[in-house]
Formats: sequence, structure tokens, C-alpha cells
Amino acid sequence: MALNKVFPDAKSALAGLLHDDMSIAAGGFGLCGIPENLIEALVDSGAKGLTIVGNNAGVDDFGMGLLLKTHQVKKVIASYVGENKEFERQVLAHELELELTPQGTLAEKLRAGGAGIPGFYTRTAVGTLLAEGKPTREFKGREYVLEEAIQTDLSIVKAWKGDTLGNLVFRKTARNFNPMVATCGRITVAEVEELVQPGELDPDSVHTPGIYVDRIIQGKNYQKRIEFRTLTGGHHVDHHHLSVREVLAMRAAKELKDGFYVNLGIGIPTLVANYIPEDIHVTLQSENGLMGIGPFPTEDTVDADLINAGKQTITTLPGSSTFSSADSFAMIRGGHVDLSILGGLEVAENGDLANWMVPGKMVKGPGGAMDLVSGVGRVIVLMEHASKHGEPKILKSCSLPITGRAVVNTIITELCVFQVEPGAGLVLTELHEGVTLEQVRAKTGCDFRVAL
Repeated sequence: MALNKVFPDAKSALAGLLHDDMSIAAGGFGLCGIPENLIEALVDSGAKGLTIVGNNAGVDDFGMGLLLKTHQVKKVIASYVGENKEFERQVLAHELELELTPQGTLAEKLRAGGAGIPGFYTRTAVGTLLAEGKPTREFKGREYVLEEAIQTDLSIVKAWKGDTLGNLVFRKTARNFNPMVATCGRITVAEVEELVQPGELDPDSVHTPGIYVDRIIQGKNYQKRIEFRTLTGGHHVDHHHLSVREVLAMRAAKELKDGFYVNLGIGIPTLVANYIPEDIHVTLQSENGLMGIGPFPTEDTVDADLINAGKQTITTLPGSSTFSSADSFAMIRGGHVDLSILGGLEVAENGDLANWMVPGKMVKGPGGAMDLVSGVGRVIVLMEHASKHGEPKILKSCSLPITGRAVVNTIITELCVFQVEPGAGLVLTELHEGVTLEQVRAKTGCDFRVAL
């Protein structure tokens, strides 16, 4: 162990550690909790042929996306491409190798790499494109896929506070992937907002012990950008003059039960929080490491470190908790979340879901969806009944790469509600106001039973 772990700046902290064709893991979730100073120094170093590992790769002009812009990266291991258009362009143009990994699996691969565990079995991604070629094994009648741990040449992380011994404290949802990344690197460099002397941190508050951290700097000029996802208004339906998104969100809110722990996906499902019935109490769980989300924030309660990248502004209520991404997906895979509400590109009559890519056109990545559909108690899909070209999105079988096999329980569209009965297919249980059975049949690409 180095006697002095403190370096004056990012450039000196990375000195002697960087070389071409090395692997680097970086903490952060979207633009939250990313090591801004170390990334900038990494860009300035000119190191090329890099393999970078992280939940995503920032945006075009910030975060790890800067390394893509300068073409210093040959391979990315990530769960979500996000809104990084240059990232997506390079992948589709075959200029960049991309190894997509479900978000929870990625968090666990990093944790296992730092814990000396070479691999583990998980239900996540079984039967999908991402599990092809990987060994599988059956446990108690269910199929699991073997995933290998990740260990990198270098890890870079960002914390709120740290001491000169390398002990780190993360702030709220800025913790996310940072604790696992800090452990998986052969060498770990940390940057902190506040650097203090040993003894100034409460030992009970330390999230990452200094044994994992080799070098540390006090960062500066943090931008702490917030990534917003822009939602288009969509066309309007006739009944009540509500948008399609509002109709779907209002109907989905009726599926919430008192005491439920609920995960809401990005896009339309996020709007469900606006329509939670006043007479029930639900706890919202967010994959980036936050539980107990208040659905009705005001501007003066907004906290940049509590923003879930890609989701709407959120705030916490009394009784909320924050945790790492590894803990977040342990809750999900362990079956502790009652309900997940997701968007969809296609759903098959047997409950197969496709919602993460369109080959040759769109590469977003699975994010947390594959973990959610394989781990939660119930899955509801909110989506428009047909594509913008009028093609059915509810089909006999999915034409797009699937997210999970036979995982959907309920489909809610602007026309109707379908229940998926295992082994029996779709059952139409509700028609929305003003919608006819003939309209539903005309826009549905498979047979279904009617039980209104």
C-alpha cells in the first residue's frame, strides 16, 4: 500500500497507469456520480484502443462520451446506450464493438470481480440474444445462465467525501455503480468533492473502505449535469381529450395495490406516479439506487444527486433509502419488488416482450428491463396498440429480439386491456370508452379470447 495516496490533480493521479489497449471501469449512472476530472484527464492522455466498462457511456459531449468522440475506445461493455447518438452511430457503423449486458448483471459482474468470484448464475436474460452461447443450468426447475465476473486494469470513481487513506462516502443516488467499480480494478483512482483527514469520517458512514483505493484527488469545477428524457406529446384520443400517454398511465395506476413495491420504467410508465390513488400507499423503487419516491415534487425540492438519469424529476419522502446498483438489483432479482410497469416495442400472445433494440436501426440496450421481467412478481406493459405506420405491436410472436420469454402478465394500450393467461394466450378484459371490438381485432396481430 502506498504511504501517500493523495495526488494534486487528475493528470498526476493517472500518471504511469495509462497505456493503449487497456480496460477501464468507470462509476456513474447516466451523468450522475461520474468522475468528471479523471475522465477529462483520460481524454487528454490520448490513450487509444480502450475497453471501457460502465452502465452507459455518457452523452455526446460529456462524461465517457468524450472518449467516443475522440475515437479512443475500441470496445464498450455497458447496459444502456442511452441518448448518446455518436455511441449509437459508431455501433451501427461497426466502428465500435459493443457488449451489451443487463444492468443488474453488469453490477453483479463488477461486484464479483472485486470479490474474487469468477462467475455466477442468474435468471436474467435467459432465452434472449444476450444469453446465446453461454452455459446454462437448471436450479429447482428454472433455467439460469452463467455470467463471468469483470476485472479491469483500472477503475475510476467519484465520491462525495473521502479521506487521505482512501475511505469513500457517496451521496445519495450518486453511489450507483461506484462501489462495485471501486473494487473491480487492479488499480483504483478516486476523485472526491471533499478531501478530509483520517478520523473525520464516521466509520459507520464509509461506503467503500480505503483498502480498495490506491490514489485519490480532490476534484474541482464539477458540472453535475442532469440528463433529461424528452417525452413527445403523442396523438390524442377522443375520450376525455387525454393524450395516449395519459390514458395509459391512468389505467395502469389502477393496478397498484396498497403496500406494493413498484418499479416504473422510463417513458410512459414514469407518468403512472402522477395518478397513484390517494387511498393507497405504494413505495417506488428505482434501479439507480433509490426507494421511497414522492410522486409530486416541487421545484424547490429538486436535488441533482437524486435525479434518475433519463427519468422525470423526483424527490424523496420520509422513510426513503438510497443504495448501490448491486443492492438495487438484488432486490429485483430476489423477488422483493411486487410490480414492474414497462414500455414495449412488441408483445407476443404468450407474453414474450421485446423492448430493447431494433436490429440495424436502434440500439439502446436492455438497461434494467431484463432483470425486472425475470425477477419481479408481476409485469405490466404500457404501449400504443400499433406502430406509427399502423402495424400491430401485439403479435403471435415477436419479430424483434426479446427482453424476456413469457414474462408479461397484462398489456394496456389506448384501445383496451389484455391479460396473458399462461398456456392459453391473450384474453381481452376491457375496452376503453368509445372503442369497439372490431377496432381492436383490426389492429391486433394475433387471435385472442374475449371476456369483457
